[in-house]
Amino acid sequence: MHHGSGRSPDPVFPPVTAPGRELRALGYAEDPIARPLTYPGLRPPGSGLLVDGCFLDLRVTPPSSVARPPARPRGRPVPAAADAGASPATPPAPQPSPGHWVLDVSAVPPHVFGGAEIPLDEALRACGRPVMADRRPVLAVGSNASPAQIARKLAGRTRPVVPMTYAHVSGLTAGASAHVSRPGYVPAVPVLAPGASTELVVLWLDDEQLTAVDRTEPNYHRVRPPAPVTVALPGLGPLGCHLYAGRHGCLTDAGGVPIRLAGQPDLLAGLLAASPRLVRLTGARTPEEFVARTRADAHLRDDVRRLWRQEGIVLDQPELVPGHPTAP
Repeated sequence: MHHGSGRSPDPVFPPVTAPGRELRALGYAEDPIARPLTYPGLRPPGSGLLVDGCFLDLRVTPPSSVARPPARPRGRPVPAAADAGASPATPPAPQPSPGHWVLDVSAVPPHVFGGAEIPLDEALRACGRPVMADRRPVLAVGSNASPAQIARKLAGRTRPVVPMTYAHVSGLTAGASAHVSRPGYVPAVPVLAPGASTELVVLWLDDEQLTAVDRTEPNYHRVRPPAPVTVALPGLGPLGCHLYAGRHGCLTDAGGVPIRLAGQPDLLAGLLAASPRLVRLTGARTPEEFVARTRADAHLRDDVRRLWRQEGIVLDQPELVPGHPTAP
């Protein structure tokens, strides 16, 4: 159950409004907790900032201009020694940190941020929230990549001001957890997959937000990805981050191959079609019936989890369990 924090709005940092950039206006408003068959929810097409029910676009800034050495005067020979073994006059300029990435705030009233574009850190300060260097990056494998789901999880706990940036991830994919969540859907779980490559969202959470999201993940451990998994931000290289690894293992097909995450209706239809025992246990023949019956009965959710173990379609991943020798 979500308990409110009892906080009133901060008069110094009032809520941000952005006409046309509200989650509902963008089509992101449905969260899977309220509508389980929409799981894993809609994720934005690009990086951005979730702020007070709005989503503002974020873009990587181009590299700073590289200082060039002055042109040599024409007609004057260059001594060979001057070029032999010479190092470049100016090293390439580094890409700016995520805090310097540019936020499009053109939809926000001008008095809030003072312009149409603003560095991300400056926007976070204007909201009274920690800057990027003081946040913890967490890889979102399932519905945490949905702005509506994160807004729902943070509601009443802490202000929803969360940068959400895309990253390139290797060695990992999204599978189906071998349990049924309280809302009645089968959620995502990270699955180690050597050679796999995908784009996933990284949540940048401050301490309050991280604590709040942790409390919504009782079926997961928050861990660092093991060494074979790499996460990289565009232009910035490897990123050290956390992810939520499942406590119950991942579902596999009859051949032991992990099932890839799919839209919930397709995933549930496939699971029901593959297991007459699951149909008999739940009394469900459709995804809608499965969700309705499991979300109303905690004992049934436990029975489904045990049934999958009995059927031998659960793969454990000890590499993602805290305390395992190969775990981070």
